[in-house]
Amino acid sequence: MAHQRIEVNLPLAKVYESLNSPVDFPRFMTGIEEVNKINSQTFEFKTTIGGEEYKWTTNIIDDLRNTRFAWITINGNLNQTGTIRFTPLDNGTRTRIDFTLDYRPFFGEAEGELKTFIDTSEEQLQKDLEAFRDALENGTFKEQTEVSDKEQAAV
Repeated sequence: MAHQRIEVNLPLAKVYESLNSPVDFPRFMTGIEEVNKINSQTFEFKTTIGGEEYKWTTNIIDDLRNTRFAWITINGNLNQTGTIRFTPLDNGTRTRIDFTLDYRPFFGEAEGELKTFIDTSEEQLQKDLEAFRDALENGTFKEQTEVSDKEQAAV
């Protein structure tokens, strides 16, 4: 299980709004290639590890505005659970993010490149959160989102 904590120099509401939709995860999480929204509570994730495609569907199990966001896998060939907690700092001018992410195969033990992916998920989560923080603080995260939304609308 990976757990990382990072502080962002932006108000909690802005951080929460930028991090409460799994569809945006591929913008900063290198281990996730694609996330599609099925409905307001259900999302389909996709990635490739060691040449093998992994797909899994998650349900949002907890969405407390500006406080906590959590999901669990309901089917697929990779089990992923996650929780993101948001804490206001410095009278609400800054935000601490606690991000917990767990990957497991549904059956047996992880082997080969999947095992490496899982074993290095903590270090990768830290790098991903730093990329998220940097993009959010310098304003490029919103720009990436707007460009991607325009690209999807054109398709």
